[in-house]
Amino acid sequence: MEAAPVDAAIAFSDGRLRGFGLRDSRLQAGTVVAVQFRVHIAFVTETYPPELNGVSATVARAVSWLRARGHLLHLVRPRQRGESAKDDAEEWRVAGLALPMYRDLRMGLPVLPGLKLRWRKRRPDVIHVATEGPLGWAACRAGRRLGVPVTSDLRTNFDLYSDYYGLGFMRGLVSGYLRSFHNATDRTFVPTRALAASLHERGFEQLSVVGRGVDAERFAPARRSEQLRQAWGAAPDDPVILHVGRLAAEKNIPLVLRAFESMRTLRLRARLVLVGAGPLRQNLERTAPPGVVFAGELRGQELAEHYASSDIFLFPSLTETFGNVTLEALAAGLVVVAFDVAAASVHITHGASGFVAEPGNETQFVVLARRAVADLHRLTPMRQAARHAGLAASWDSTLSGFEDVLLSVGSARQGLRTAYAD
Repeated sequence: MEAAPVDAAIAFSDGRLRGFGLRDSRLQAGTVVAVQFRVHIAFVTETYPPELNGVSATVARAVSWLRARGHLLHLVRPRQRGESAKDDAEEWRVAGLALPMYRDLRMGLPVLPGLKLRWRKRRPDVIHVATEGPLGWAACRAGRRLGVPVTSDLRTNFDLYSDYYGLGFMRGLVSGYLRSFHNATDRTFVPTRALAASLHERGFEQLSVVGRGVDAERFAPARRSEQLRQAWGAAPDDPVILHVGRLAAEKNIPLVLRAFESMRTLRLRARLVLVGAGPLRQNLERTAPPGVVFAGELRGQELAEHYASSDIFLFPSLTETFGNVTLEALAAGLVVVAFDVAAASVHITHGASGFVAEPGNETQFVVLARRAVADLHRLTPMRQAARHAGLAASWDSTLSGFEDVLLSVGSARQGLRTAYAD
């Protein structure tokens, strides 16, 4: 049978649901085909480029990928400083407020009536909520009231953040809010099996593990720049240590500096490059030891060159749900030193493709950082293994898994038409 030129999803015998643009395809007799013209996805997020952070970057990639697959995707997000208002078939920019702890980031207002009005007029097949702020809360509530399936992402351990801002007494309240928020959705995406197990023990339900990917063509050793290293004051054989992330309390920057100072006792000409901005930068610039370079916020080609031009990547954060920067460093062929959590626990084999310390064991973290800088000239096989680990983390396979679950949730609640090849 010659298939009509329509976008479709084929339900294979293994139960997986995957989208295809069928063009003049011949189907085997008896094949069950679940046909659905382009799926309408409402995608809600409180962070998006030009904001610069791991969540905004991965959300933007998912949005672009789903649109490229032919889905109708309506993005709802806060309007950022200097942006014009927008409300059309592709995007609605709502009013927002600055986050109390991050004045340069914004959260959307809970525009529940506006969401219900738009989604009644143009009903989505599924609503995906990427963030747990007021806008995300309103989207979940609107979806439930309209009977539209809702999925969500758990991307940030906000309950752990409270310990770093003198608000530890609120940790239980924040955790309870996150649990009720996500349990009110039909499915919650988490990036690792370890996080899923931990959340399940805390009462989170309907969890699906979908990891993260990396653009291994952009983040690659070939982008190394000797000119950039010279600008840092690093000779060809001088070790350059890198950290990429917000300069904020929850990123554990003091341990980066402590490890660097210990590393400099072995290699005096070592340099530490800090990529990122945040509330700690001004104080860090006053107190940082010699050899520290503050590169500020970077993106694109410039960020890729900073990775490739470095040698060792230190990432001591314990608050990540994943940590995209770990994959970027691996893809660039760096020796990564991290705690055995989040992305490091999934993608690093200790002693082979990087070094992982017991979570919270700061002494061990420093020892491994010293080992990396002392043995750097002998760690070429480790850097090659790191690169292979990055290459294995394909965005296409990751986002295909995300699409599979998203469509299966929508089909379970909405129903897909089926047809038989004959």
